[in-house]
Parts: sequence; C-alpha cells; structure tokens
Amino acid sequence: MDAFATIVGAGMVGLAVASEIGGRGQVYVVEREETYGRGTSSRNSEVIHSGIYYPPGSLKAELCVEGNRLLYEIGERNGLPLRRTGKLVVAVEEGQEGYLHCLKENGESNGVEGLEVLSAEKVRKLQPYLRARLALWVPSTGILNAHKFMDYFYLKARERGVEFAFGVEVVDISRVNGGFEVEVREPDGSPFSFTTEVLVNSAGLYADRIAGLLGYEYRVHFAKGVYFSLPPAKAELVDVPVYPVPDRYSLGIHYKPELDGRGKLGPDIEYIEYEDYTVPPERAMDFYKSVKSFLPFVEPEDLVPEMAGIRPKLQGPGDDFRDFVIRQEEPGFVNLVGIDSPGLTAAPAIAEMVAGML
Repeated sequence: MDAFATIVGAGMVGLAVASEIGGRGQVYVVEREETYGRGTSSRNSEVIHSGIYYPPGSLKAELCVEGNRLLYEIGERNGLPLRRTGKLVVAVEEGQEGYLHCLKENGESNGVEGLEVLSAEKVRKLQPYLRARLALWVPSTGILNAHKFMDYFYLKARERGVEFAFGVEVVDISRVNGGFEVEVREPDGSPFSFTTEVLVNSAGLYADRIAGLLGYEYRVHFAKGVYFSLPPAKAELVDVPVYPVPDRYSLGIHYKPELDGRGKLGPDIEYIEYEDYTVPPERAMDFYKSVKSFLPFVEPEDLVPEMAGIRPKLQGPGDDFRDFVIRQEEPGFVNLVGIDSPGLTAAPAIAEMVAGML
C-alpha cells in the first residue's frame, strides 16, 4: 500500500479527521480545490451550535453536543478566535410560545445545559433592542472564526506527518487486495493512481459521487443560502445570535454578531442543481421582512450582500429529518455523507468517531 489512509476532502471535517489519525501511518488528504476550506466550511454562519434542535439519539444531536465542548476546549487552549455568546431563539407570533418549551425539553434530552425560557420583560432587560413575546436562552452557543480553526487542524495534521494534495480530483476508485486503488487527475490534467488501506470520504457537496464510485448510492441535495451583512452601528445593538422559531427545512434567517463588529443575517434556503454562489441584491427585501419582527431597528438600506453557501443535505425538498451518515461501509471505507449543519460544530467529535472506527 502507498498509504495507510487517504481522506477525500479538506473541509473542516476532513481536516479534523486528518489531524486525529495523523501519525498512525502515512496519511494523505486529496482536495480538488487549490487549498483547504474553500467550500461549505468557509461559507456558513460560523456559529458553535448547542444541539437543541436534533432528535435525541441522533448523530447530529450527540456529535453536536460533544463537538461544542471540544471546540471551546481547543479554542481556549490554543488562543483561537471564538466567543461564548449564548443565543436567543425568539417567539414573535402568537402560538409560537409552546414550541420554545418543546425545544427546551428536546435540548435537555440531548444533554444541553442551562436552557431557560425568558419572558418578554427578561428579554428586554437582556437585549433592549430586541422584540420577542418569549425567548429560549441557550448559553452554550458561541461564534468562531472557521478559517482559524481550519488553520489549526491543518497545521496539526501537517505536524503529524499528513501530506496534502491540492488541485487533485478523484476520478475513480477500485478495490484491490487489502485496500483501494484511487485514480486522480492532477492539476495539470495528467492521471495518477495510488493505493490506500483506508479511505475516508469527506467530500462534502460531492460525497455522494465519491460513494458512488464504490457502488454506494446516496443523493446529496444542494441547499443554497445567502447572507447579508449589517453595519457595526446596527450590529452593536444586539450582541448575541438571535434565531426565529425554525421551520421544517432550516433554522430560519437569523442574526449573528461577527467577531469584527459587523452583523450577519442569513441564511435562507433554496434547493439548486449546480454550485452557484451569487447573492441577488433584490433578496435583501425578503430578509428585511423576515427579521423586522424581532430586529425592529433594521432598515432595508442597512442590508449589504455578503456571500452565499451551499449545504450538502440528504434531506431534499419536502423530506423529513435526515441524520448524518457516518458509516464504515466495508473494511477500510468510511462514508461521511450529508454533513450539513451542525457539521462545523461537530467536526472534532466526528473526527474522534472516525478514528475509533479505524
């Protein structure tokens, strides 16, 4: 074998896995982009999630709660930029209050601590510029700089002897005695192949295609979300993330203070067929209408197009909840498919889980 293990994909999860299994033998990371973290990992809300939303016993619930703990531990130990802000999930319409109590119970079942339902009066005392009939306070939520955490995992992996091949695309995989032969296309277009004992599929938006090369059928849906930013003068009025009551398909357009003093609104959700990161400026009015009910100080002219991201969802339009797929499909082949939110938060816990499989 040319390698003990090969990881396909160098997003947050792939980097965390590489840093965890580095040193066991020769480990390679193959990434089609020019460097790490160019996809979903760098195009998201950069929120450290708590684990309140997901069904008890699901991988999303368990790995989010453990990943939350690990991210704070890693960040604080290594001086990485993060802040434990807490967050508020707000009920703004009549009839939404009951959902917050259910959400509190669900979060507590998942092991999330410190949850508290706040009256409108308590919300006003905590955040005077916020409007809510009732709110759920989630103290373990925080914000981070995803790029700095990816830098940390990348450097840790390199220190442990992991080698990275950027601009290299996997085109085929076949089984050989004791492992897998991986065929790739190098940056200049030339073909190359190597063998590996272990193969970890962490290809994000294209994890279903990589799985398909070995005959495993999954369908990853591209769920696009755009973001708009708010100027510091408005962002300083609310210093914690604020989420609406979620719908069936997403957590809703929420507000998040940035580490640099600005504010961010988003994402919305739109299922698309191909990668597209444009941010239509006219979408600003939809965002304004969505957040005006709980952020009454926001005006349409405050919203500036910022970025778009795409979530690799197993849950398609109209589908019910779908959990992460983290599975050793056969000896040596581990599939990580549908790692959408809370994948960023769960990354270090996913890495420990994968390492335990090998």
